Amino acid sequence: MKILYCLLVACLLCFSVVSAQELRCNVSISSSKIQGANQNVFRTMQADLYEFMNNRKWTEHVYDIDERIECNIFIQLDEQVSSDEFKGSMTVQLRRPTFDSSYETTLLNIKDKDFHVRYVEFQSMEFNETSNKDNLTNLMAFYAYIILGMDYDSFSPEGGAEYFQKAQQIVNNSQNSIYTGWKAYESERNRYWLIENLMNRSYSAFRQATYRYHRLGLDKMSDRLEEGRAEIAESLRLLQRLFRNRPNLYIFPIFFDAKADELVNVFSDSYPDEKTRVLAILNEIDPSNGTKYSKIKEDNTFNLGNE
Repeated sequence: MKILYCLLVACLLCFSVVSAQELRCNVSISSSKIQGANQNVFRTMQADLYEFMNNRKWTEHVYDIDERIECNIFIQLDEQVSSDEFKGSMTVQLRRPTFDSSYETTLLNIKDKDFHVRYVEFQSMEFNETSNKDNLTNLMAFYAYIILGMDYDSFSPEGGAEYFQKAQQIVNNSQNSIYTGWKAYESERNRYWLIENLMNRSYSAFRQATYRYHRLGLDKMSDRLEEGRAEIAESLRLLQRLFRNRPNLYIFPIFFDAKADELVNVFSDSYPDEKTRVLAILNEIDPSNGTKYSKIKEDNTFNLGNE
C-alpha cells in the first residue's frame, strides 16, 4: 500500500511539472477610485484574470514549474460606466533571469491607457482567436502573446515571431471593435502601433538588438563582464541607426522605460571611452532620461548577483 501511495504521489508530481503553463503572472486590481461599488466583483475579476493568464496553455512547449515566465499585470480601475462596464489603465511588466546569476532584467514595462472592458461576475471568460467578442479576454491574450514574444526574442534571434503574429491577429480581429486601443488612427502609441513596430521588417534592428542585449550581453556578464557589456553597447548602436531613420517609433520609449536604470548600472563601471560613446548614443535616442544617464560618469560597479 505504501509503495502504491508513493507511486501515486510521484505520478501527480510528474503531471504537475509536465502540465505547468508558460506564465507566472501576478494580477492585481485597484478599484479605490470607484466609490460605492461592490468590491467583491473586483476580487472575483482579479481571480478570473489570474486564472485566465496562468492556467491557459499559450504555446506548444512544455515548461517546468521553475521555467515559467515572470510577469505582472496591474489594473487601475478609474470609472464604472455601468453595472458591468469599466474604464481604467493596465500596466504590464515582464522580467527575465540572466544566465548563471540571481539578477533579473526587465524586458517590458508598459502602461496601456485604453483599458475599457465589460465584466460580468461568475460568467466564464471566453477567448476567441478569430474575433473580438470579449474585449477583456482579447486584451489579456494580446499582452500574453506580447510577453511570450519578447521573452522568446531575448533568447534566440526573432524567436518570438509566432507569438507576435498571434498578437497581430488579435489586433486585426479588433478593427471593428467599439473599444479604443486597437486602431492606427486613434493614437500613435497604442496596441496597434506596438505590434506594428515589432512585426515591421523595416524595424527588425530592434528585435536584433533585443537578442544581442540579453543573450549575447547580459547573459555573458556573470563570467565575461567586459565582453557582455560590449555586446550591450553594440545593441545600442543598432537602435541608434534605426532611430536616425525612424525617431518616433513607439518601441523606443517602451525599451528605455524598461532599461534606463539598468543601462546606468551596466555602464557606470565601464572604461571612459566606452562611457563616452554610450552616453552619446543614449542622449541622442532617449534624451528624456538624460539626468539618469549622467550618472554613468560616476563609478558604480554593476552586480549581477553571482552565486
